[in-house]
Amino acid sequence: MELLFLLAVLCYMLSSAWYFAFLFFQKKRLRQTGCCLLAAGFGLQTLEIAVAFARCGHIPAGNLHETLAICAWALVGAFLVFQYRYRVNILGIYAAPMAALILVASAHLPRATASRPDLFKSFWLVVHIITIFLGDAALALACGVGILYLLQENAIKRKNPGFFFRRLPSLDRLDTTGHACIVTGFTLLTIGIITGMIYARAVWGHFWTWDPKEVWSAVTWVFYAALLHERLAVGWRGRRAAIMAIVGFAVLLFTFLGVNFLLQGHHGQFMKPKQ
Repeated sequence: MELLFLLAVLCYMLSSAWYFAFLFFQKKRLRQTGCCLLAAGFGLQTLEIAVAFARCGHIPAGNLHETLAICAWALVGAFLVFQYRYRVNILGIYAAPMAALILVASAHLPRATASRPDLFKSFWLVVHIITIFLGDAALALACGVGILYLLQENAIKRKNPGFFFRRLPSLDRLDTTGHACIVTGFTLLTIGIITGMIYARAVWGHFWTWDPKEVWSAVTWVFYAALLHERLAVGWRGRRAAIMAIVGFAVLLFTFLGVNFLLQGHHGQFMKPKQ
């Protein structure tokens, strides 16, 4: 288990180095090596999660260390899918370092298991966790695409395009990819919220309890729903959509981390270690 974790961290760190080399030198082999290293790290993490699941009988998300590890896994998995579909190869300079940093941060966190492991033994919770994390990962990638869009737009507007112009995809491809990330993330987030409500009904007797995590999840959902609506109804594209994708990810980060540290609710039961 520990070996698999360390090897995954190493793969993500090496992938980051190769992707940054690709950014500067634009050699196809550098990009391919970076992608292969990311895929290798994803495979190692998948094996680690599967072994942990088999050992404890539930999805390994009983503390912040395990939760962040699943975040990194979901981020890399989502990136590999979108990279294959939309060929925004340079997005690896965003996904690989973020996955590496998440895993490094998780390595410094306590690994004590939750005080209520019985809460994790539910089909609905497994679906809830997987869809939420994959949805969050897709929305995180939308933020990365938004950053690349703003960089490319700025390069195009300058008389001397500079460093990024020839290294980043066209604005149209970035806009299309960012929108696809948001649609995918919003869909998975919706499924995650619904399955979470079903699980809450089974555990606490209510579909909705006004738990802070539930409230901020709803706020996040409404934000992205409004963003998608405005794209269809008003035509929000390009720069505005990129900025809103970045803002949305900030809201998402607060929902994921800020609520856990600043507010108390049912979800805190999952992270309290055994006494």
